[in-house]
Amino acid sequence: MTKNSEIERELEKLKPAIDKAIERNIPRSFSGKNLERIAGKPRYAHDSESITGAIAKPIWNLLDRGGKRLRPALTLMTIEALGKNPKKFVDFAVIPEVIHNGTILADDIEDNSEFRRGKPTVHKIYGNDIAINASNAMYFLPLKIIMESTLEPKKKNELYETIAQELINVSIGQATDIYWHRGLRKKKASEKEYMQMCAYKTGCLMRMAAKIGAILADATEQQKMVLAEFSEAVGVAFQIQDDILNLTAGSEYGKEIGGDITEGKITLMAIHAFRHSPKAARLKQIIQMHTREKQEVDEAIRIMKEAGSIEYAERTASQMVSRSWATVEKTIPENPGKRKLKALVGYLIQRKR
Repeated sequence: MTKNSEIERELEKLKPAIDKAIERNIPRSFSGKNLERIAGKPRYAHDSESITGAIAKPIWNLLDRGGKRLRPALTLMTIEALGKNPKKFVDFAVIPEVIHNGTILADDIEDNSEFRRGKPTVHKIYGNDIAINASNAMYFLPLKIIMESTLEPKKKNELYETIAQELINVSIGQATDIYWHRGLRKKKASEKEYMQMCAYKTGCLMRMAAKIGAILADATEQQKMVLAEFSEAVGVAFQIQDDILNLTAGSEYGKEIGGDITEGKITLMAIHAFRHSPKAARLKQIIQMHTREKQEVDEAIRIMKEAGSIEYAERTASQMVSRSWATVEKTIPENPGKRKLKALVGYLIQRKR
């Protein structure tokens, strides 16, 4: 497998083209011309200033903070692994990235998060009302990429259906997560239920990215299925790794360490510790408190570490990806794109931020 430094260089190489494609399709400011392109000719008159201030500025406040553009990279590497030229489809690759950032805006409001990527969250800067509406806009603005393309209708429809289904799934996953961390569920969540929540909340955006690539590259139905299942597993492993980092990462993480405990989130580590720690009752109590007290957050982390829950989560994520990759190995012929895809997966579950 390619070392992490090599895949990081590959991601850095792809990033400028991806960022340019985002800027081509998501305006930094709205004018009469681009508003007509996006929203249609007004019957009365557009208010460019307000639309720029309430949509473009909050969206770009988040997008300009960077990010590794993992989902567009997954789309482009999928296309390359299937033997097509990814450079022809860079605009389509930004669709899951913009939608992903839209979910971040909503997630930060729902969790009342203070920081994102090392800076105050967008809703803390612009207010909940503007951030919620900007989040909604990010689900739909990238659809113009498909609408304005010259793809044949059948392929357009398949892309629309894929995106619509995954957006439904994101909502279901987020609803489950919110219900859990508000303490509304009557019984303990099982490990399988946690995995399904992750598959909907995080896995489906990875699956969306891979399926978009597979559709554009004229993959067979079997290849689409295998790549979708594999990417979902990668997304679940990515979420598990994110949960681990929330408890263990250093200052480079960019979010509050232990923030998941403050938010009352039920993670794989918590579920494991509830079953295996003699201090399970105390852990449950701390999680339900939604505390910001460092001493209590540190105590919860210590309970999970002592129960071996972090090692268990790391092992689970690694095994899940290895099993799902085996099906890709049999289905996709060996080529440079496939090797990049495998390297990307290794990087995602070994990352430190």
